[in-house]
Amino acid sequence: MPRIGINPSRSQTVSFTPPRVTVAVLVYAPHQAGYFQHRMDVTRLTLESILANTEDPYELLVFDNGSCPEMVAYLQELFAQGKIDRLVLSAHNIGKLNALYRIAQLASASVIAYSDDDVYHMKGWLPAHLAVLDSFPNVGAVTGFYIRQRVVMSSDSTLAWAASSAEALKRGLLMPRKWEEEYMDNSGRTEERYQSEVAGVEDVVVSYHGLKAWVSAHHFEVLTPKKVLLEVLDEMLTDGWSDQLMGRMVEMDDRMDAKGYLRLTTYAQTMRLLGNALDEEVVALAARDGIQAEAAAGAKPRSGLLAKAAANRRVRNGIQGLINWLYGLLHQNGRE
Repeated sequence: MPRIGINPSRSQTVSFTPPRVTVAVLVYAPHQAGYFQHRMDVTRLTLESILANTEDPYELLVFDNGSCPEMVAYLQELFAQGKIDRLVLSAHNIGKLNALYRIAQLASASVIAYSDDDVYHMKGWLPAHLAVLDSFPNVGAVTGFYIRQRVVMSSDSTLAWAASSAEALKRGLLMPRKWEEEYMDNSGRTEERYQSEVAGVEDVVVSYHGLKAWVSAHHFEVLTPKKVLLEVLDEMLTDGWSDQLMGRMVEMDDRMDAKGYLRLTTYAQTMRLLGNALDEEVVALAARDGIQAEAAAGAKPRSGLLAKAAANRRVRNGIQGLINWLYGLLHQNGRE
């Protein structure tokens, strides 16, 4: 059949103008059991904190990496409501590094603010990140919650710059104890493990153009120039693909550091790591921002007999083995 008429879009121009920042979230919830039992609540709070606490203009890009139908349906609802600007649904988990590479390629902005799907974005987070990016020279990564251990990881170029060019530099055990407790709670670390990781490590705070920042950054949540991220990933993925489901993220940090890019954290905390279950403190924080959320039952067993039992390696391994067996049994029955 011959063409009827002329496509009316042919003489029109694009009305969309890319914002400076693409806020990107990588989502993965394969089911709602075991480790992922509360993932829907955690991911929902991550996205709602972005929507409530991010100043325009920005675009929100969400990449779902093979999640369960319930998560996909939730994301599709947000997209239909116009809350997500770009939604990518992968039928399979293509791996974290591959997904991050696709995110970098798809982002229309010159700056990418990436986070995993378990990070709460606090009020003022984006201006604080951009202030560091714009004030310090040659910045490759800015994050919003400080981790002491990262000072000795992927920070050589930043430490060298700080020693020679910072307007002021301060060393010592400067990190608030509360931040350490939050990190331990939400990353599943015991006090003993944490102290072994940070033994002998000093915090480093630098000032430049009147702005303070912590030395170090990480990949759980990071604001980075798109060109820097693509420069690093192009080198890592020479064939455009990695066969690893997870991993190589520290390598990405190391490569950025080796190229001489600064890696810094906002001096004021602007992010909270949520872990895999919501606690009462995070729920209260969300309530102050007008976001409704509910804490998971028993999210933080800090004391008592159950806590002591859970801290025992043999007990934990036995419980995890039982969970894995039950999960496999349920899925086997579902296939029959």
